[in-house]
Amino acid sequence: MPAAKKNSDNSRIGHAFNKLLKQIGNPVEFELPDWFIKPKAIPYVFIKRNIYLTKRIKRRLEDDGIFCSCTASPGSSGVCDRDCHCGMLLSSCSSGCKCGNSCLNKPFQNRPVKKMKLVQTEKCGAGIVADEDIKRGEFVIEYVGEVIDDKTCEERLWKMKHLGETNFYLCEINRDMVIDATYKGNKSRYINHSCCPNTEMQKWIIDGETRIGIFATRDIKKGENLTYDYQFVQFGADQDCHCGAAGCRRKLGAKPSKPKISSDAALKLVACQFYQNGDLHIGSSQPPYNQRQICPQCCIGKVIRISHPKNESSFGIIRRFDEYSRKHSVLFEDGESEFIDMAKVDWELVTD
Repeated sequence: MPAAKKNSDNSRIGHAFNKLLKQIGNPVEFELPDWFIKPKAIPYVFIKRNIYLTKRIKRRLEDDGIFCSCTASPGSSGVCDRDCHCGMLLSSCSSGCKCGNSCLNKPFQNRPVKKMKLVQTEKCGAGIVADEDIKRGEFVIEYVGEVIDDKTCEERLWKMKHLGETNFYLCEINRDMVIDATYKGNKSRYINHSCCPNTEMQKWIIDGETRIGIFATRDIKKGENLTYDYQFVQFGADQDCHCGAAGCRRKLGAKPSKPKISSDAALKLVACQFYQNGDLHIGSSQPPYNQRQICPQCCIGKVIRISHPKNESSFGIIRRFDEYSRKHSVLFEDGESEFIDMAKVDWELVTD
């Protein structure tokens, strides 16, 4: 009996299916619309400045210890160009500087953003092209978004991963501090990756706050795509790189074939530039500073080199002296500050 019932059910289903085929007639081919197949771009709100969703770490201006003494040269309408000490140390000029209103090393929000326009690329989705000629070293735009902590960043990453999102707009600026331009940002979020880019991200101290500026690494012609190296940290499946550069690494997470100097290693670069130009000397004819008899206040604003094991060294600038702990606050090339007992480390002064 159960077998007979099963056959009866199959017969009724088959009869209904055949009847449906007759009503439909010949099969019809169709394609799903693009809006159904292609995921929708994440909508975002345009902002000019970072919005902090985490505790804002802002240094006191008087603690920066970075001041310039630039003066206008004959026939020049501006001061604090590429030879400005503040700019070389990736810091905007402050009220403590004597450069005045003609200063060119202004905070990002007071600098003109380069003209650019949003386009659709063949393989990389949305992108940005220059709408004017840009010279090497010029400020292009600030990378802005919501500043979140590591916990929120991880939560957002998992959410985006589960949604199948492959476009990420995250940029780490400090420990436990990430700029996320997914929901709020500016045109910088559309700048695509290239293994041979024409811009780079630089970590600057602006009004005592760590911010990210995008600067041209070479001359850029109008109509040229703006790119920078994402130095991508993989989250999930590998992503193919379609930048088309001659030295393309094929995958976004691949390491560069040659060691690359971090763009925020400003103090080290500055010291090297000074040394090569003969403007600064390490171990000059001046009387050497005794590490254990160092004058706490006379070294504020001085660049130092600290030696580490295995012949490694790091550069920093002395920002202030703490009377209670008898330690100096040193701003290092990665933007991090640390209180150091100068009597317990091997260091030397990079002097004029």
